[in-house]
Amino acid sequence: MISRTHRISKTLDAPLRFVYKWCTDFREDDGKLTGSTARRHIVDKSKRRVCWVSHYTDPKTGSELEGIRIVDLKPPNAWHLDAVGEDYLEIADYHLTAVGKGKTKLDMTMRLKYKEAPDQTKEEWENGTSNQWDTYKAVLEKEYSES
Repeated sequence: MISRTHRISKTLDAPLRFVYKWCTDFREDDGKLTGSTARRHIVDKSKRRVCWVSHYTDPKTGSELEGIRIVDLKPPNAWHLDAVGEDYLEIADYHLTAVGKGKTKLDMTMRLKYKEAPDQTKEEWENGTSNQWDTYKAVLEKEYSES
């Protein structure tokens, strides 16, 4: 197994309460925000936990794969993800901190384990994930400004 730890932070122009609610309102169509082709089927959603199956295509082989995602919600400012896919395991922690008037800092720590060496370098993975969160940030901030 190959292990990697990634740390990414974003400062969002919205208050913590709004950011927490927005980030933890998991929906089946969330992938549309970033153009993902993965399909999400939510199997359980409660005040404390969200569980879904992710269906995606392996870019190397073109075969259909599945992964399980379980998110434990820790209101008002944190959540924890356990994700298992065909060839990886991800454990991630998300923590929000108010950092001034109407701003929130999101700190993410993601620990991944792969069966085989991943196609992306650590830097490429972090850049891709950071860019994905930049997309989320733009949508979140737009929705906040319109609320």
